[in-house]
Amino acid sequence: MRLREAVAGAVTIAALAAGAAQAETPELSLDQRLQDRREVAAGTRAQVLGFEDGRFYAHGWHTTGEMGGIISPPLKLLDSIYFGVNDQWVGPATEFKSGWGYVRYELPPIDGVQLRRTDFVPNGTRGALLGLKLTNAMKNSKHVNVMVDAHSELMTQYPWGFEGTTPNASDNVPDTGAFDDGRLVFRDTGKLPGEDRNHSYTAIVGSNRTPVDGETGPGHYGPFGDGRRCIPDTDPDTPDPMPSECDDGPFGRGTGGRLHYQIDIPGNGSTTIWIAVAGSENSVAEARAELAELTDHPAAQLAVKRAKREALGRWSKVELPGDPLLQDSIDWGKQNLADLTQVAKDLEIRWTNEGKQWTLEGAVPRIKWVGAGFPDYPWLFAVDGEYTAHASVTLGQFGPIKAHMRAIRDVSDVLNDGSGVVVHEVVADGSVWHGKGTYTPDAAGNLVPDFNTDEIVKFPGAVALIWRWTGDDGFRHEMLDFTRRNLEYVREHLDEDADGWPEGNGNVERPGMGEEKLDNSVYYIRGLYDFADMARSAGQTANADAAEARADQLVSKFDSTWWIEADQQYGDSLDENNVPINQKHWIGVDPMEVELYVDGEFVPGLAPFAHGNAAVATRESPCYSGERPGNRGLFHTGCGGGPEGKGEFAIFSLNSGVQAVGEGNYGRLGDEQQRRYTDANAETQFSEPATGDTPDEQPGAMPEIMPSVPPPPPLAAPDATGTPPNIDRCWTCRSMFMQAWGHYGTAWSVVHQQLGVRPHLGHRFLEVVPQVPADQPSVQGADIRLGGGSADVLAAHDGNRYTTTTDTSAAPVEDYFIGHTLPRGATVASVLLDGAPAEYKTRVTNRGLEVRVPADPGERHVLVVTAG
Repeated sequence: MRLREAVAGAVTIAALAAGAAQAETPELSLDQRLQDRREVAAGTRAQVLGFEDGRFYAHGWHTTGEMGGIISPPLKLLDSIYFGVNDQWVGPATEFKSGWGYVRYELPPIDGVQLRRTDFVPNGTRGALLGLKLTNAMKNSKHVNVMVDAHSELMTQYPWGFEGTTPNASDNVPDTGAFDDGRLVFRDTGKLPGEDRNHSYTAIVGSNRTPVDGETGPGHYGPFGDGRRCIPDTDPDTPDPMPSECDDGPFGRGTGGRLHYQIDIPGNGSTTIWIAVAGSENSVAEARAELAELTDHPAAQLAVKRAKREALGRWSKVELPGDPLLQDSIDWGKQNLADLTQVAKDLEIRWTNEGKQWTLEGAVPRIKWVGAGFPDYPWLFAVDGEYTAHASVTLGQFGPIKAHMRAIRDVSDVLNDGSGVVVHEVVADGSVWHGKGTYTPDAAGNLVPDFNTDEIVKFPGAVALIWRWTGDDGFRHEMLDFTRRNLEYVREHLDEDADGWPEGNGNVERPGMGEEKLDNSVYYIRGLYDFADMARSAGQTANADAAEARADQLVSKFDSTWWIEADQQYGDSLDENNVPINQKHWIGVDPMEVELYVDGEFVPGLAPFAHGNAAVATRESPCYSGERPGNRGLFHTGCGGGPEGKGEFAIFSLNSGVQAVGEGNYGRLGDEQQRRYTDANAETQFSEPATGDTPDEQPGAMPEIMPSVPPPPPLAAPDATGTPPNIDRCWTCRSMFMQAWGHYGTAWSVVHQQLGVRPHLGHRFLEVVPQVPADQPSVQGADIRLGGGSADVLAAHDGNRYTTTTDTSAAPVEDYFIGHTLPRGATVASVLLDGAPAEYKTRVTNRGLEVRVPADPGERHVLVVTAG
């Protein structure tokens, strides 16, 4: 195994960047089991989703086998593209490299020509570039022929292929192909059930070089000829194929083509042939225009892409000398969020009712969003965005997450007539699977909501979070009425027994729970306080007072209602008599994970310290958290839990992230506390033990679900199962190899908790009150983005001496407090600000003893607190 960080060579951006040299950016490389590992090169309008050996295998389950290839949402363009040299197909890559905004493959040589491929997607362009670099180590020039095979698959990201879904992926219409003006032009001009006219889908494959000839016809899967079609097998005794055994799935109706080029390679030199793939669901002319943009100076476009990603990487640059794994996770997390950021235009909002219909509800002209995960969850989700928002703000990516929340609001208002119900998921064409404010009878005749309560109550908190970090009063103002409608819908429609606890679906989609869920209640309290803060700042005093009063009333009875002393846990739902039920789902951590803003103070954790501390400590036990040889994160459901009492021993990056934040809110930063769960997420990006200390799949990418093993008997049944690594799973059996929301647990834990950066730019103030893990000497962050400025923080401790050094001269604040968090039970012997004794205030929170001193925000300061 080889997983190392290298530095890519400097590139000059001559025409497009006025001669400025591009900054160096990291690469992560891997050379093991590349055929089993998925990867992505992504831009805002397209993705190249392939495998790390450089090939394109069929995989995915929303539309069976069709979730990879080259995609420009909402339209899939190609299943695959392959290169050949001198009539020999290029072999599988020997090494894969993941870079910031691009991927590379080191390929086996052919006829003495060294080969390397680079894939990337320029932002804003509906297509991708794949560059084959040919290097001649001989003195004399070489003349070679290069062939390019492409297999089309023109189909939109919806409809899916689930049985009974209408329309269905099986309605996909066959593609046609032509060699036209030196390019391969693929078309689908069919009509899906529910469309009122024929569509006009186009994919074009070409280059800024002129081919000597071309052809079209079936197949053209490169080394795999006519292709290997896989069909899901319902026989439990027949093993499902691995992705590397499949080129297409049951819904494939594509066709193929080939281009031939003649290339001269100078002696002791190199040349690169760039192949562009462009597309449009609107017209051939639009696809041709995209191709023209792609083929205009591809190398310069790559340099620009890398420079922009390097600029993203400069925000929130952390140094964690005691935890380099977490430091690397945060660096690559910025790139994951950028990879998942997408744009779509001209959405027709259609209600599918989970595949039962396809009804046009209205239109939204444009959305931008942070996708949930590649490859099967690339679209817009409310709950994913509401958690991911914490990572986005702490990593300085304000624009995409603001746009994400606007997109959720816009689609929700179209679909739900402005009721305040929040949509669940939106495909890039506008199709909505779940999240309409209607009710459908279940098998017993009970009316079940077609939406999730948790996504409604989380929304105000996400808006307030973004407002506090950006100071954007305009954003707060435009979102305020929607957040009011969110909370009013809950009050008026989701509290039938009038006890204040919201009813309906929460984040855990499992049967057997009571109607009132813990996560809905916790985030409802936060949402009420956050709305009150925003409303008061906007002069809506009466609305603010009413929301705050409801929140106060719920807080006053929260602990007595939800705490289960025998389990040392909070119930994850309430039965019809308001008795707590503990099915041991991960949402039991939410009362510790949530942060409130009450009476002008940030309050870490809703649960009182004694119960909150005990609850997170209990979750560290083998009943709730994994052990080697699997991942050590938090199980979805602890042993004996769930509707059948069997537990559920999958470890999601979100669940571990929530536990990490919960630990931090209660001052538990040690190796077997917060660090255990930040490591659980981070190691999957670089060195997952279950895969032989290699990444889960793509180096640097945080996945959705980690490899896990169940607790040993008698904690779990002898036949209990965990989750095998994705690289061992079949072509339709895999979870996401890159998921956004897990970065909440790493970025927020470091920037907000360990570095203690707590802005409220809506009120123009900032406080920095760090807490350094006891076994680490220091934590440091530079260019932590705050509105239009930034701050630098260095926090350290040595024995009973705690030091905070800050430079907030670029922070857009009027009031500033510098501080440090001491262990719970500590006393203060002295406080020095810039070498002089300072007046200070203390506050005991669930984190510990917070010591704070007012300071001039326009200067650099050093605070030294000595504990007694």
